[in-house]
Amino acid sequence: MDVESNYEIDRTANYIFSRKFTRVALQFPDELLKDATKVVRALRQKLRALVECDEKSNREGREAGLFVMADTTYGSCCVDEVGASHINAECVIHYGHTCLSPTSTLPAFFVFGKASISVSNCAETIGEFASSHDKPVLILFGLEYAHAMQDIQETLVAETSKLWRSTSKPNILYAEVLCSTKDPLKDHMIPNGQAEIVGGHKANGKCNAEGETGAGIRYCIGGLTWILLNGYRIEDFLLFWIGPDNSAFTNVVLRFNGCEIVRYDAAEKCLVTDLSQQKRILKRRYYLVEKAKDANIIGILVGTLGVAGYLPMIYQMKELITRAGKKAYTLVMGRPNPAKLANFPECDIFVFVSCEQTALLDSKEFLAPVITPFEAMLAFSRGSQWTGAYTMEFGSLINLPFESQVYSNEARFSFFQGGYVEEQDEKDKSDDQEEVSALAVATEKTLQVRNKSPNFLVKGTAKSGAEYLAARSYQGLGAHDDDSLPMPFLIGRTGKASGYEDEKR
Repeated sequence: MDVESNYEIDRTANYIFSRKFTRVALQFPDELLKDATKVVRALRQKLRALVECDEKSNREGREAGLFVMADTTYGSCCVDEVGASHINAECVIHYGHTCLSPTSTLPAFFVFGKASISVSNCAETIGEFASSHDKPVLILFGLEYAHAMQDIQETLVAETSKLWRSTSKPNILYAEVLCSTKDPLKDHMIPNGQAEIVGGHKANGKCNAEGETGAGIRYCIGGLTWILLNGYRIEDFLLFWIGPDNSAFTNVVLRFNGCEIVRYDAAEKCLVTDLSQQKRILKRRYYLVEKAKDANIIGILVGTLGVAGYLPMIYQMKELITRAGKKAYTLVMGRPNPAKLANFPECDIFVFVSCEQTALLDSKEFLAPVITPFEAMLAFSRGSQWTGAYTMEFGSLINLPFESQVYSNEARFSFFQGGYVEEQDEKDKSDDQEEVSALAVATEKTLQVRNKSPNFLVKGTAKSGAEYLAARSYQGLGAHDDDSLPMPFLIGRTGKASGYEDEKR
């Protein structure tokens, strides 16, 4: 593998040098960590050459410090601003697959990598697919194939023109990479997963409304952007995805679930048309929305501390849950797994605030389901109905007006309880709490937890974590109530664990 080309050493060094960064964090995912030393060596040599060649440099021979970050706290597709702040980094160079979510504090430079792909075979497959359909085709791709898209487009025009001699040339629209850098102080871009009305085409790769005339709608998702002119809808296009079946592709399938989508597998050099498994995901998400409506205690999982807008989203989820008459608890953790979430059995459901490509968790093995903020908006907003539209980018949900949501005292039909359920809003719940003490409620509505088997847990109808704790037979270690003095402590073995002082050798 050519490190200089695959990791774009020249572009990266010019980015660091031109902005005079002196402390740079290099973020590698686990699968690329083996190449970290090679990248650092090549990048340091290039930076030294730039300093020597620039006679006007004011750095006084000071080199930029390069720090390798691995084992990120949250998803590896997001910029780890928390880890970078520990070394006072001035910017982050992100390698590998990315969601291109906007950063909060630090500028970031993205190196997507260059995955192997057969340009001729891919172009031929696109040509045959486009010529066999009357609808226009929209080409989407994983960012690791962005390096080959220009060659694919040129090859498609040059080598497959003979297929269209007897017929009209099909309409093919290519998505483009939104950007390769993020700067929270300068950028003003529409979030992923959103669409906006513009007065012109995108020019020079920038997400703005400058360039050629002609109004349309710009879409952005997964770091890709394209414009549909007036008179076209996204449902009028056939979507052709180039890349593996990963989180980015799942995001596209859910976001544009009304379109016909096919996938080109670059590794196998084949076209995959059976996407029934991806379509089932949408059905399961609807099932989880209905299940969330019956939840009483909701845990808000903070799955990112770097994506811009995560704090307003957390506050909005708290307000939404509280207005629905439910109890919310905020939990900060890295990558959720069944063992971690099992430590909070009182939570009926979890809302995962994360980037669009890590927010969708397969929670079949979890004690309680995990839903996205969009699904929480559907579940906890009374009177809301799912129209089929879907988004996993929480930036599009921030600051939605609560006044427009309908709060009704009418009973709601529960599919899981098999009948109508009367829910209390925030005002009614506060009135009840004035009449009945929390201890009485905990006694009358005790949450019965009984372990019939080691892996079987039955939960009742607790309304808060306090009620749940009051009904548990084991509530943790504590001092005796009748003893005002501190409990004596015992000193165990002393020394290192590899060999205690009183251990025989």
